[in-house]
Amino acid sequence: MEEVKKKQAISLSEVKEILGKVDVEEMDQIQRWTYDYVSKFVSTDSKDAKEMKKQLVKECELTEDEAVEIVNIRPTSLAELRSFTFGWKKLILAETLEKMLKIIKEHS
Repeated sequence: MEEVKKKQAISLSEVKEILGKVDVEEMDQIQRWTYDYVSKFVSTDSKDAKEMKKQLVKECELTEDEAVEIVNIRPTSLAELRSFTFGWKKLILAETLEKMLKIIKEHS
């Protein structure tokens, strides 16, 4: 078994990019299922996803995990965005939510 060198939250787009570099014949069953899933459901380029995550962390003061959740789901309205941020159990100002939506729309 390989040693874990670094643990980091990454978006589904980044997963697709990483698995896309591996030959399908060399993948184990979980990797194939994962690659199949991200190939069908991910539409954002990994470069855009990385930039969106970076902006959300920097400009909206989100954790990397929170930013990845937003990047993966890409909510399109304030109500939808609030439903995700509510579970984080921290107060996020309406101004910050608007900024988050703006960042999402810029990269979608």
